[in-house]
Amino acid sequence: MRRKTAIFVWFLLGISLIVSPAFGQATPKKKNSRPRSNSEKENLHKTSLQKEDPVYFYQFTQPKFLVSKVVIEHDENGLGRLIFRKKNFEEDVVEPLALSHTTMERLKGIWTKLKFLKGGKNYQSKLDYPHLGTMRFRVKKEGAERSTEFNWTDNMDARSLANEYRKIGNQFIWMFDIGVALVNQPLEAPRIMNGLESYLGRNAISDPQQMIPFLQKLSDNERIPLIARHHAERLVKKIESSKKKIGLPKKKTD
Repeated sequence: MRRKTAIFVWFLLGISLIVSPAFGQATPKKKNSRPRSNSEKENLHKTSLQKEDPVYFYQFTQPKFLVSKVVIEHDENGLGRLIFRKKNFEEDVVEPLALSHTTMERLKGIWTKLKFLKGGKNYQSKLDYPHLGTMRFRVKKEGAERSTEFNWTDNMDARSLANEYRKIGNQFIWMFDIGVALVNQPLEAPRIMNGLESYLGRNAISDPQQMIPFLQKLSDNERIPLIARHHAERLVKKIESSKKKIGLPKKKTD
């Protein structure tokens, strides 16, 4: 009887060694994509049909950062794609990109100020800060093409442009992260929602208004904890309130 019991115990232990990560199983690398619904696939297909050849290109690289690479390329209508790489990801993530009219107006305004294709300015400052990462601008338009890169610049327009693209990366990478959490780690949603609130507080999102429909869907999604759904509702109200404040006329002062 004791012999049978011992065999049974060893059998259970063998099973636990196979299925339990607590017994030394290697942690798998994070997947770089999330399952998509049929409607999402259809929308992606439509976007790819509508997208013209990219005109504007932005790239950021710093291998030591959590997000070590960000590439944004888009056409005159703001349609394009976002490519990024995170630590522990086996390969790049490629996501469709649809920039809002508000974002495109800002971007085109700065590109125009730079006179990027006509000018030959080197935006790199005399100060060299490679640890902050390298940024690269490129434009390919009407048979002309030019690119330049820098890690720090004193040119305020170049700095503003890099900042705008950084905000775009923040916005769409955040949307990717919460999408992955919905499928694989719903309990991570509250932490990710805190991240968005931090971005909004630092004015580090390209177009918060564009995110309202997405956040409204999150607030109704029962896959994530209630605290995260309520957080999404609060952020929608916060964004809408900010818009109203911006639209109010300034009070007259004596």
